[in-house]
This record gives sequence, C-alpha cells and structure tokens, in this order.
Amino acid sequence: MSPIISISKLTKSYAGGFTALKGIDLDINRGEIFALLGPNGAGKTTLISIICGIANATSGKVSIDGHDNVASFRAARELIGLVPQELHTDAFETVWATVSFSRGLFGKPKNPAHIEKVLKDLSLWDKKDNKIVTLSGGMKRRVMIAKALSHEPQILFLDEPTAGVDVELRKGMWEVVRTLQSSGVTIILTTHYIEEAEEMADRIGVINKGEIILVEDKAGLMRKLGKKRLTLHLQSRIDAVPASLAAYHLELSDDGRGVTYNYDTKGERTGITSLLSDLRDAGIRISDLDTTQSSLEDIFVSLVRAP
Repeated sequence: MSPIISISKLTKSYAGGFTALKGIDLDINRGEIFALLGPNGAGKTTLISIICGIANATSGKVSIDGHDNVASFRAARELIGLVPQELHTDAFETVWATVSFSRGLFGKPKNPAHIEKVLKDLSLWDKKDNKIVTLSGGMKRRVMIAKALSHEPQILFLDEPTAGVDVELRKGMWEVVRTLQSSGVTIILTTHYIEEAEEMADRIGVINKGEIILVEDKAGLMRKLGKKRLTLHLQSRIDAVPASLAAYHLELSDDGRGVTYNYDTKGERTGITSLLSDLRDAGIRISDLDTTQSSLEDIFVSLVRAP
C-alpha cells in the first residue's frame, strides 16, 4: 500500500540564513498513528505547516494521497484536518456554530448529522449551545479537534494536542484519538509528553536540528535502543564504589545504600553474573535487587543528545 503522505528532499531556509529543515525524507502510512518527537526548535511545527500548505518549502516535494500539495493544493488540503498548538477560535460563538462554519470553509455542504456525530464522539454534544468563552481549556481543545474533523478529512494533524490539559482529560483525548484511528483516519501527533507517544503511536519519528534522525515502529525502537537497569539494594551503606568495580560504571545512590548497573539486553552477556561475584569479592552484600526497562523518554534524550 502506498503511503498517504510522502515527503521528499524537503528543505526550508529563511532569508537570514537559518535552515529549519534539511532534506527531509519521510513516508507516513495510511491509517497509522505517527508520533513526531523533537526538542523545541527541532522543526516539528515547520514541517507540519509545510505539509498542510500554511508555509512554503524552499525545495522538495510533499504528496498527499497522490496530490502534490503545491500543484494540487485544494485537493491535498481537503484531505487534511489540523489542530494547531495555539487555541484559535471565536470566543463568543457557540460550539455548534464554530464547528459548522469550519465545514463551510472547505466548501462542504451542510451536514448536521456529521457535526452531531463529531460533537458526540468528542463528548461535546451537551456543550453544543455553549459559547466557546465559557468552556474549560480541555473542552476548547476538543472544539479545535471538532473543527478539524468538520470536513471529514482522511488525515489529522495534532500539534501538541494535550498541552495545558490535565492528566484525566489527556487520557480522554487518547481515547478519542484511538476512536478516530479505528474509523480510518491517519493521525500525525507532535508532543512533548513522551508517555503520550509511548501510549499512542504505531511508529515514531525523531527530528532534531531540522533533520529526521530516526523513524522506527515503537516496539522495534524499544527493542533496538532500550536498555535495562539493574538496581542493587545494599545491606550496608558505602561511601564510594570500589575501584575494582570501575569497569561496570555503577551509579551510587545519594544515600549510599544502592547501586545501579545499565546493561544491553541484546548483548551476548549482560555481565550481571560477574558483577555479583565481584561485589561479593569486594565485601559488598546485597539485600534485594530489581530491574527496569528504559523508557521511550530515556531513548529520546539519548538520541537528541548524540553528537
């Protein structure tokens, strides 16, 4: 199956000489949830703006379901719904009016049944006659999603969709996203909440300094780059890790009653057996131990810090 979005050699440079995007190549598959991660200033919003036709690329090409987003702008743009990071809506319009108006902007005929379904799916139906100004931040965010879905797009961009939303509402938004995906909508998500990508995404792309440095399915990424951490709880406090254990690069806890050891699960040997033996030889006794798998956040931080 051909990708629903195909990006080739995309660059964006500004008159002052700053290059925001550097030859981006990226395909996004139909029906997937794709999370785009990157630190502030990495180029996430610039990339989305170009795909959606809000900004112009310096060079390169973007194809939306076979439509060039410059040569066939209208056909490409009709396939896209965009929920921007900032909340922009008429504060004194009702929810129903503002969502219906958004549909009209795309030249779509009135369809009250579709608007009703969107509002119900987003738990906004009981707010349909409320003015936007009276809504909470989380509800306003849902209105933005409703506006983006009003014209029945095949692709939905969510740029930091849960920024400023409390944990309970954030989880509710995740359920909304899953429902949209099950209905066939392709979703591209940018987020600062690593747990959001870990929870939601099928594939993850990492962008840094205007370049895509990795694209991988989530499970594969965790397998390839994930490491395990062994925490050893000591029977007695120590002031420092003995020099004889330097090869293990142990981290001593602040209270001196524990050490942690990072190891690669893909390696032929983890080194745990020899570590335990060398700890015993050094006179260090263990009261308990546990292991944890590195999170997506750990992996992300290590990628963007890499030279």
